[in-house]
Amino acid sequence: MLREIVLDTETTGTDAKNGDRLIEIGCVELINHIQTGVTFHRYVNPTRPVSQGAFGVHGLSDAFLADKPVFSAIVDDFVAFCGNSPLVIHNAPFDVGFLNMEFARLGDSGPPQIDLGAVVDTLQMARRKHTGASNSLDALCVRYGIDTTRRTKHGALLDAQILAEVYIELLGGKQTSLGLAMVETTEPARAIASGDGPIAVEPRRLRNRLDPLEVRQHAAFVATLGSSPIWRDYVSENDGE
Repeated sequence: MLREIVLDTETTGTDAKNGDRLIEIGCVELINHIQTGVTFHRYVNPTRPVSQGAFGVHGLSDAFLADKPVFSAIVDDFVAFCGNSPLVIHNAPFDVGFLNMEFARLGDSGPPQIDLGAVVDTLQMARRKHTGASNSLDALCVRYGIDTTRRTKHGALLDAQILAEVYIELLGGKQTSLGLAMVETTEPARAIASGDGPIAVEPRRLRNRLDPLEVRQHAAFVATLGSSPIWRDYVSENDGE
């Protein structure tokens, strides 16, 4: 089983080395490249003002963040959620730079620095696959037909969910398990670490991504297996929709 964490952040500005801070973290869990519906989401009080430029991007104001926990209060939950799973990030040096700067502020009590070389950077993946083209998250969504109408401002959790879809497309575009395109995670439902506290979620069923020819080929293959293949009970009656 491969577990990965797709991650995005929002910040007070663009320069972690000159004092800008994290204000939001959003994470999406993937199991074998499939979204399970389990997420981690926290807003963070940066103890400094949000720049006007950053506010224009994400819309998170100083007043909104004033009663949110500081980073040291949420870091243990964040690290526990991620565990040892690889991180998947778009333009990883930016987000990892901010996370590592926050870790460094905690001194010896903080987590070890994130190794950038161990992070899956979808921007680098996209640049290799689409040389010379625009490879921003928005451009990739347009290229792959991913709906972003729900996104009026940047938000860490929503952007992580969108990035998870882009990541699958960069890998080849099909979310499959045992040759089937509709899958339900068998992982136990974990808690969403939200700003309002843990919330249990049910596993999420994903859409069928087979094209009509593949559906017919799959149905023909199933027909050759007789009346009682051991896995037949696990195949959705609607897998051809």
